[in-house]
Amino acid sequence: MLIYKHILKAHIGPFLFSFFTVTLLFVLQFLIRTIDQLVGKGLSLWVITQLITLNLAWIVTLAVPMAVLVSTIMAFGSLSANNEIMIMKANGIGLNRLIIPVLIVATIITYLLIRFNNDVLPEANHQARLLLGDISRTKPTFILESGKFSEDINGIKILAKKTFEHSNNLEGIYIFDYSDPTHKNLVTAEFGDIGFTSDFKNIVMNLTNGEIHQLDNRDYSGDYRKVKFTKHRLIFPAEGFTFQRTGDNAFMRGDRELSTKQMRVIIDSLKLNIANYYRNLSNELKLSINRLSSLEFRDTVINLKAPISAKDTIVMVYRQFMNVKKNIKNAQQYEKTVEDQIDMYLVEIYKKYSIPFACIVFILIGAPLGYRVKKGNFGIAAGLSLLFFLIYWAALIGGEKLADRGFITPFLGMWLVNIVLGIFGLYLMFKSA
Repeated sequence: MLIYKHILKAHIGPFLFSFFTVTLLFVLQFLIRTIDQLVGKGLSLWVITQLITLNLAWIVTLAVPMAVLVSTIMAFGSLSANNEIMIMKANGIGLNRLIIPVLIVATIITYLLIRFNNDVLPEANHQARLLLGDISRTKPTFILESGKFSEDINGIKILAKKTFEHSNNLEGIYIFDYSDPTHKNLVTAEFGDIGFTSDFKNIVMNLTNGEIHQLDNRDYSGDYRKVKFTKHRLIFPAEGFTFQRTGDNAFMRGDRELSTKQMRVIIDSLKLNIANYYRNLSNELKLSINRLSSLEFRDTVINLKAPISAKDTIVMVYRQFMNVKKNIKNAQQYEKTVEDQIDMYLVEIYKKYSIPFACIVFILIGAPLGYRVKKGNFGIAAGLSLLFFLIYWAALIGGEKLADRGFITPFLGMWLVNIVLGIFGLYLMFKSA
């Protein structure tokens, strides 16, 4: 028992260090990828913190297995470098027994990660998508440049001949208002200024010495209005210039925003739709057969004096059969589309379990690798871990793509890499033992 405690103690430090290091790298990668969508939006620190926190969910899902692999290589490498494993072997304790406590802890981590992937990750992905969508729709700060039209306000074009760098004052102002389809409005002014209201919901323009020209779009021969003013104020809605949160039900949830239970319900619903579709098609075919079998062919086909209604019935049944043939082809296409959707959900379901299970697989690989390397430094452990994690991640993505396109089953696409690496890990354990 003391040996097992010693082995687990050797894992704690490397695991925490590698987990936070990998998490930090993923966060930096995320910020670099999304920096263009964040800069210049006037976002508060709280909104950016929310975005990073919500994206930590998928980062944790990837960081935990990699941290398990790094810590296992480091711990067993350190134990091997200090000849502790050699001493334990001399006392009849093989490597296969030394990894038992680590496997037990890895199993617990796998279970917790599965619960995390089903209870926390889908909601975090959904909220992160909504928040990132709100940020991407937020316009940057309103800017007017001398001699250039600005169309930042919907339905309004603004031209200022001269702007001032350190103030909101303007000179030579032309405002084209085409927000009302019934009228065209042109407002000109010699001087003015522009700014937001205190709540940033409206844009206010104070104009001096100008004119308002209005033309009726419905009747160009009608009256043309021209109004001169000394002072005039215009207020426009500042839609899109401030950050606003979207409601939770604004978008349908994707497969990565659903738990396993929710996706199972959708899969059952899709299968029921296919069954109902074919049931209705079968009933339609039976109805056509019954109508055709109820006809007297001797009266309708051989006898040219048969009633016109009987001949029309044959034509109608023939058309019905052709329609059924067309519906069968449509049903096959519909079934293929629905099966692709089902495969997409199954891939995501299996992924929620296969990635956490990688913690156990990485123990089987990391322990013999650390024993063979016999060095417990972070650089070697990180390098080997990165190599195997890249292999694992590339195989997982490749399996997902192949499963989504129907080349392999969803189960095989998500679990094949675990099976192959697991067998490889068992082989390394056998050789090291």
